[in-house]
Parts: sequence; C-alpha cells; structure tokens
Amino acid sequence: MNGKIVGIGMLVITAAFAIGVYYTQVYHYYGAVDMDEVRLTVNGGDPEPIIANDIQAIDAGSSPIRFRACFTTPMSDAMLTETYEVFDRAEPRNAPGWFDCFDAAQIGADLSAGNATAFTGTRNLEYGIDRVVAIYPDGRGYIWHQINDCGDKLYDGSPASDDCPERD
Repeated sequence: MNGKIVGIGMLVITAAFAIGVYYTQVYHYYGAVDMDEVRLTVNGGDPEPIIANDIQAIDAGSSPIRFRACFTTPMSDAMLTETYEVFDRAEPRNAPGWFDCFDAAQIGADLSAGNATAFTGTRNLEYGIDRVVAIYPDGRGYIWHQINDCGDKLYDGSPASDDCPERD
C-alpha cells in the first residue's frame, strides 16, 4: 500500500512539473509588443520602414528567436522585390498556438512554393540573429527572428568568419 502512495505522489509531482514547464514555455514568457513599424533592408543599403498596418507582435525575453509578428501592407509585390533585399534561407519558426495569426508551417510551405517572398528585415538585429519578413502578394506579412551564419558559428563554437560583425 505504501508503494502505491509513493508512486501516485511521484506521478502527481511529475504531472504538476510538466504542466508548469508547458505553461511557462507557451504562455508565461511571451508578451505583446507595441510595434509601430516594419523595416526591410533596401538592396545594397540599410533597413527602412515600409507601410504596415494592423501589426500584432509578441516576444519573449528568454530567447532572441521568439519574436513573431503579423501585419498587412498595401505595397505591391513587384515594388517590394525590386526595392528590398530578398532573404533566401527563410525558415519560419513556430509560434505559440494562441498567437493564431502566425502559421509557420503554412508560411514555410508558401515560401518554398513561391507563393510568398521573404525579405531581410534587419541583419544582426542582435549578434547572430536576423529579422526576416515574409510578404504575400495580397499584402499579408509575417516577421520572425532567425539565427544567421554568425550565430550558428557562435553557438557551435567554431571561429566567426570575416563577414561577421564584431561582437559587443
């Protein structure tokens, strides 16, 4: 009988711990971000604001790659691709299920199929982290942070290449 009580106690403690970890990862760390502009990097230049409406954004201080945002823009696909730097290695990151405007799997599939275009928002927003912006021809836009080559080298311990900026 004592073994059952100990076993049940262990299961209750484990379940409570698992629920706590799940809650903190999916809800607790995230918060709404007041974002008033979306920036894209001009071909051969610096990031500049574009016309963006209905911006919804979340972020978490626990990781530089937890930022997600959704917005709309009236700017045409042709104008965007002629003016701004296309990002060729875009890999959208999953957002928490409750942030339902952002569907990473759909965005990734649409980028692969050519139904949306990824642009460089800002390179090395934080060392090793790029802001990526995907925009559909109908004006829907999505933003996330992605680890770049410098960040990969930082995290795997290999020496940074000459292309990487100086670390602060």
